[in-house]
Amino acid sequence: MKLVIVESPTKCHTIERYLGPEYKVVASRGHIRDLSTSGKGGLGVDIPAGFIPKYAISKDKLHIVRELKGDVSKADEVILATDPDREGEAIAWHLTKVLNLPVETTKRLEFHEITRDSIETAMTAPRIIDMNLVASQETRRILDRIIGFRLSSLIYKKIHSRSAGRVQSAALRLIYDHDTEIEQFVSEEYWNIITSVKLNGNEFNPSFTGINEKSIILHNEGEAQAILEKIPDILKVISVSASFRIKESKVPFTTSTLQQEAFSRLKFKTKKTQMIAQQLYEGINVAGEHVGLITYMRTDSTRLSTTFINRAMNYITETYGKEYIGHAKQIKEVGITQDAHEAIRPTGNHRTPESIKQYLTPDQYHLYKLIYNRSLASLMKAKKEQVLNIVLAAKDLTFKLEFAHTVFKGYEVVWDDKDDNLNYHCEFPEIKEGDMVPLIKKDKEQKFTQPPAHYSEAKLVKLMEEVGIGRPSTYASTIEILKQRKYINNNAGILTITDQGKKTAIVLRKYFPEIVDTKYTAQMESKLDEVQEGNESRLKILSDFYNSFDEQIKVAYDKMYPDEPEKTGEICPKCGSSLVFKKGKNGKFVGCSNFPTCRYVKKEVVEPAVETGELCPVCGKPLVERHSAKGTHFIACSGFPKCRYIKAEERPVEHNKGDFLKDCPKCDGHLVKKKGRYGYFLGCTNFPKCNYMEKIAKVKRK
Repeated sequence: MKLVIVESPTKCHTIERYLGPEYKVVASRGHIRDLSTSGKGGLGVDIPAGFIPKYAISKDKLHIVRELKGDVSKADEVILATDPDREGEAIAWHLTKVLNLPVETTKRLEFHEITRDSIETAMTAPRIIDMNLVASQETRRILDRIIGFRLSSLIYKKIHSRSAGRVQSAALRLIYDHDTEIEQFVSEEYWNIITSVKLNGNEFNPSFTGINEKSIILHNEGEAQAILEKIPDILKVISVSASFRIKESKVPFTTSTLQQEAFSRLKFKTKKTQMIAQQLYEGINVAGEHVGLITYMRTDSTRLSTTFINRAMNYITETYGKEYIGHAKQIKEVGITQDAHEAIRPTGNHRTPESIKQYLTPDQYHLYKLIYNRSLASLMKAKKEQVLNIVLAAKDLTFKLEFAHTVFKGYEVVWDDKDDNLNYHCEFPEIKEGDMVPLIKKDKEQKFTQPPAHYSEAKLVKLMEEVGIGRPSTYASTIEILKQRKYINNNAGILTITDQGKKTAIVLRKYFPEIVDTKYTAQMESKLDEVQEGNESRLKILSDFYNSFDEQIKVAYDKMYPDEPEKTGEICPKCGSSLVFKKGKNGKFVGCSNFPTCRYVKKEVVEPAVETGELCPVCGKPLVERHSAKGTHFIACSGFPKCRYIKAEERPVEHNKGDFLKDCPKCDGHLVKKKGRYGYFLGCTNFPKCNYMEKIAKVKRK
């Protein structure tokens, strides 16, 4: 028997079916071990010895390791087929260490889609574990552990902030700077000139372009009125020009562009996009067969495989005609392209969205359709438009009208680019230079400049990619962490910074300028990429960083003063000092400011329940956020104790490798580990549409 180890159990049956009866496929369910949290500082890293990591098997993976060891002992050969990215490479290496497999000879499979062709091709060309890739992941993990543990401990003691990190703190800086710009924005008055003309019996609104086609800003009503009074009742056509405009299709999706487009078109948050994309990648039951529908969803490549391009070109020819055939497009990569080596695209023989719609949930269908159409459009011919520009004048005042209509749709037969031009698709008016056009309306309109909009999740992801912080696998989880730490509010995908987030960003900028500097973070990412290529020393990167960071930590401990406790306005009944809000291991409480001389603690609950905007599915009353005696947050019914409904806390949807434990027997969703008031249980990813749940079986220890 040959044993193949993958990450997610969802893939096991499908891959085993492709490989045949002589193979057994089992799952590690993601990472089986991590840096230890025991010892000095809980770092799991021996810094004096040269940043030597100390690993420990995760407690919740002990039974999996036992099962894997049992399978390995019965196998003639072990093949590692973890995900095709940096994390997957590290998991494969950890498996060799824990299962006592020879690193130099153990076969490593790499495939980017779960299809028969892809698996069989991978089996013909196995490789060994890429230790440079492993070193890159390990260096990142050590950096994140040092920053996370030491910096998080500091800011918790000083300002009660819950965490800081290499990527999350730089992302928080981006939001803080942008929200500060919005707060400091001073609105300015300006005025628009509005006109209407009649051409060939139709009314149009030419835009005022200024004096002799040079734009001017009208700052007040007086300036606008002066222009208005100069406009006569008839405008003269001073130029008519026709041209063609070519609009190329966009490249296929990367992780970040998929998240951006899914938010823009489907209103999906980043974590939802990643969850559904993972479902489509790992496989959906289509007509009784478990099929992977898209390629690996964590990638920053825009390349498409030759096989897919050829199949797509044939499909385009048969469906739309030869004239729609375009060419493969690819953005020139800056630096090292991480993770998977292809864009996100459909797998197999072009399953159209409509042909499999009945097997997908609505969300799965819409995301698959988005990926399918974008991939196809990227290989199609450009859209061709005819444009007519008309310039009108009255003395030195100039106005402009633009008309456009499509000559050749090209890629737009599958990918619609929205155009807000009011004169788009209009019949071109019959007009020539020198014609006189009657004015039927003229007016002025007061306006005020508006501050920039708050970042959406999609905009932040785009910005993170542009400035080089984070990688495809971390965009969604970074936003989720900032939300969990209560550094940002996330209202329907729109991000705003909280008071605690501001405080954290200000303190980090003052004492740890490099940590929150996006250029520094991007440079660090580039250095870590160089480790992957074997061009940079792991020890040098860690040493250079730590020497500076350790000094900054010492300075911050000495100079950063804790927050002054907020006074409640009440007097301590025991000693007469002020009562203040405090924070302990069990959450917030009110105590005496004269502590430790006076140990008075007020017993009432400090924080009122905050409504979430949702209604209780049991009784219909508002759901509220509450705090347990241990300081944890949960959402429950405001009708307690009459109604005891508590909303199960779903883990961040940016699942770890292998979090999809098995298929839901009630619908097309997956069962994932969730946490409720009484502990962990398995619940469906399609909740609340599907409320299936089951207990987690306890593992009997031998």
